[in-house]
Amino acid sequence: MSAYLIGGGWRPDAAGLVYGPFLAAAGAEPVVACLLIDEGDGAAQFARFEAALRAAGPCTPVPVLVPLGGSVDLSALDGADALLVCGGLTPAYQEALSPVGGELAALLADRGMPYAGFSAGAAVAADAAVVGGWLSKGTQVCAEESGEDLEEIEVRPGLGLVPFTVDVHAAQWGTLPRLIEAVATGAAVRGAAIDENTLLHVDGDRARVAGLGRVHVVEALDGAGAVGLRSYRAGEEFAAR
Repeated sequence: MSAYLIGGGWRPDAAGLVYGPFLAAAGAEPVVACLLIDEGDGAAQFARFEAALRAAGPCTPVPVLVPLGGSVDLSALDGADALLVCGGLTPAYQEALSPVGGELAALLADRGMPYAGFSAGAAVAADAAVVGGWLSKGTQVCAEESGEDLEEIEVRPGLGLVPFTVDVHAAQWGTLPRLIEAVATGAAVRGAAIDENTLLHVDGDRARVAGLGRVHVVEALDGAGAVGLRSYRAGEEFAAR
């Protein structure tokens, strides 16, 4: 199964770059289920994703709106060729999706459905998901506005679709230090922070970058708190495991 992780962003000139490979994997004119946590503006948010997907290629986006605090009914994916988990409050996506994570992974594999995650949808695709926070033991590591309504960094169980932790809006929101801290403290072993308007395509043991920004890979090194960091541009790839 392939996973297409998008770091956020709405630049029109990036739509084909970040959504195009996902749509191509889904087949000719695919039906794309767009799963959104509805915080009261679900229809308007779906319209934004629908426009971005249609700009990237022929497809039929359909909304799957989950009320804030609600649960995901996987039968809503019947008839879909692909799944896009959209953006919003990351902890809310984790709370809605983690109870059905195993069933969802099995469904995607059985049906051969590609998975795309935008912002929150990319973060929760991980086995160990960074869902927010801007403090580490009281010390600020990124902007409070990037905290997703959380204070201390939180790493929670994710969907397990990719074998590393994911953070998003890296360059734009300054979230790379949060991922570095998560790895340095042992909350995550390895992670990738994705810039906006940037795609990280994970296919088996390889991960390839596309789009307008970079993907920043953080790995734990020997020694307490030591990490390694490397950034990858479009067209470059690295080992997913």
